[in-house]
Amino acid sequence: MPDTSPPSDPHPRRASATSDGGPGPGPLRYAVEQRSLPVLTRLARLPVWLPFLVLLVLMLVGGFVGGAVGWVLVGLALAFILWLLYLSWPRLTTVERLMRATVLLLFAVVTVTQLMPRG
Repeated sequence: MPDTSPPSDPHPRRASATSDGGPGPGPLRYAVEQRSLPVLTRLARLPVWLPFLVLLVLMLVGGFVGGAVGWVLVGLALAFILWLLYLSWPRLTTVERLMRATVLLLFAVVTVTQLMPRG
């Protein structure tokens, strides 16, 4: 007997609407999510504390080294946090968004301070 079931959706996450009735992800978000999937899969295999430790080391070393090297290290940490925030934004509550945006702002302030130190 032939299979009469409808063909499976080749892009299951790209629906026309979300479960709450809102619009689905746009083409940019979909592309970023798809390109991020291999990296996120690797991150998920790491111990939970390791990515946090790497971020902490980048921030601390960048803060103590200063100058262009410090700016690059803190900037890398900032870019990583921004990437994770972008990917998780639709799934976050308002309080979680506020907390993550505050951390991102802190990273941005440290990055600018590294780029333009006082005196």
